[in-house]
Amino acid sequence: MYTAATAGFLLGLSLIVAIGAQNAFILRQGLRREHVLPLVLTCAISDAILIALGVAGFATILSRLDWLEPVMRYGGAAFLLAYASRSLHSAWTGGNSLRADGADATSLRVAFMTCLAFTWLNPHVYLDTVVLLGSISTRYAGHETAFALGAMTASFCFFFTLGYGARLLAPLFARPVAWRVLDAVIAVVMAAIAIKLLV
Repeated sequence: MYTAATAGFLLGLSLIVAIGAQNAFILRQGLRREHVLPLVLTCAISDAILIALGVAGFATILSRLDWLEPVMRYGGAAFLLAYASRSLHSAWTGGNSLRADGADATSLRVAFMTCLAFTWLNPHVYLDTVVLLGSISTRYAGHETAFALGAMTASFCFFFTLGYGARLLAPLFARPVAWRVLDAVIAVVMAAIAIKLLV
């Protein structure tokens, strides 16, 4: 059981550590200290649901719905390109900085909906979290639950560390030029992921 839980934790962590659209968004919100707790909980709970579905055998059902993959792929690509253009605009105009007064704060509703879109409109999350983790869990017959709990724990640890650890970089991002660089990097990452989805 311990071996299965450890394997789930390490594999889950390896799948979510890579810089992606969702991680870039959480990093940005963490730097701005905006709605960090509800957003990291949304990401971690969403991952937990997807991991549970994968281990429960949803990957088999998902593979039989031929129409779902292109819908998710094109919808996800459109969303990522829209967000990339927004980040590129922010990088160009330099409108971001850390402001204590919260005058330019994003509302919780907008942040929450954006977080849900990054999480649930990303086809890679289904391939990694549902299909890959789900199929590997079968190697731990009788201990699939421990494997799933290990992967879920990795998700919670990662998102809380990313969301709340981002504030350590706050002194750097007090300067608008740092935000312009971050927004430019986010725009490139989002556009690259969108292009990868399309081709």
